[in-house]
Amino acid sequence: MTQPPERYRFVGLTSQLNNDPKTYGEAISDIDSDKWLESMKSKMDSMGSNQVWTLVDPPKGVKPRRCKWVYKYKRRVDGEVITFKARLVAKGCTQRPGVDFEETYSPVAMTKSIWILLAIAAWYDYEI
Repeated sequence: MTQPPERYRFVGLTSQLNNDPKTYGEAISDIDSDKWLESMKSKMDSMGSNQVWTLVDPPKGVKPRRCKWVYKYKRRVDGEVITFKARLVAKGCTQRPGVDFEETYSPVAMTKSIWILLAIAAWYDYEI
């Protein structure tokens, strides 16, 4: 029987430690609730200072998107928690096509794809 490589030593341990809070209630009832609250406050302060949004009254007949907090422990390789990360995300799953949006598009390309296109352009002497 062979032993797994040294680099996989903590894989089993870290998979058991994936107990991030799933909801605001879980984070607040967690033993480290003060750290989660501090992380959420820090995130809100950061969004305020970076002018991420402007608070306005919604137009008549418009329902704003709901949001939720997503929590993540950041750990060292040995599993020790080093930071508590909280993110505020929009619940886009509540949008209705044709009502809330017409189309969604996010232009993302893999570096490998760009290199292939550039190689083809160079081969055929295309102008870019």
